[in-house]
Amino acid sequence: MTLPARPPLIRPVVDADLDAIVAINAANVPAVGPADSAHLARLVDEAALSLAVVDTETHTGTGGDTGTSEAVIGFCIVFAPGAGYDSVNYRWFMERYDDAMYLDRVAFDHRRQGLGLGRALYADVFDRLQRDHAGMRRLTLEVNVDPPNEQSLRFHARHGFVEVGRQMSKGIEVSLMERAISPVAD
Repeated sequence: MTLPARPPLIRPVVDADLDAIVAINAANVPAVGPADSAHLARLVDEAALSLAVVDTETHTGTGGDTGTSEAVIGFCIVFAPGAGYDSVNYRWFMERYDDAMYLDRVAFDHRRQGLGLGRALYADVFDRLQRDHAGMRRLTLEVNVDPPNEQSLRFHARHGFVEVGRQMSKGIEVSLMERAISPVAD
């Protein structure tokens, strides 16, 4: 699939994004863990990287003046080693690697899935990690295997992630995956 005609803006999450992020997160459970506004705000605050994927639209008013509106259509949250995050999956990776970033969650508005936005977001994440976290060698994450998240498993396999373990997390079996942060051909 190709990106929409107007590429999305990918930028750091701001406070005004939180309501949209909560709604997107809720619509994607159980592929991502459930989280209320306070919990997601804590995750964003503690994250090394929290990004919003934003669709922008320019409007021309009746008087000829123009303005821009933004709609958050996706997001991701990435933690560095040493975060106080209590996720069992984050801890699994941090007990094994001192050079890993951990992508806790990524989710999109269901109406925007399949448009190449995940590919664009991951490219941006890897660019930022290479630039701003030079000592980190791998990006880690987990994907549900029971119940299966087939779409995510295929996406991550296509983008160079490999399984390095499995574990149960809140009654869900997950595939623990990693990929080198250095550029990998898509």
